[in-house]
Amino acid sequence: VQLAESGGGLVQPGGSLRLACVVSGYLYSVRTMNWYRQTPGKQRELVATINNEGDTNYADSVKGRFTISRDRHRTTVYLQMNNLKPEDTADYFCNALRHDGFDSWGQGTQVTVSS
Repeated sequence: VQLAESGGGLVQPGGSLRLACVVSGYLYSVRTMNWYRQTPGKQRELVATINNEGDTNYADSVKGRFTISRDRHRTTVYLQMNNLKPEDTADYFCNALRHDGFDSWGQGTQVTVSS
């Protein structure tokens, strides 16, 4: 499974961005799709997850502001980020967790929230 993120950039506090993760390869091997984020010196943080049934979960820090979704063919996963805050500044990574327990990562996309 190969992943490619896009959609990062610079946005003012209170603004919105939508990240996209294009998924290719053996899609049926994927159990859940996840978005993580990481800032320098900190561990990678799980932000949002969506499983094959469409169930979603979010980190407390983004609940009510971020929404994870996917297209009907499961080839693209989105992260809609609203009411962005400076503390949302990070590199955002797409992750695919497979049924065999192994996972794949994208290269990341940078999000900067600043006035």
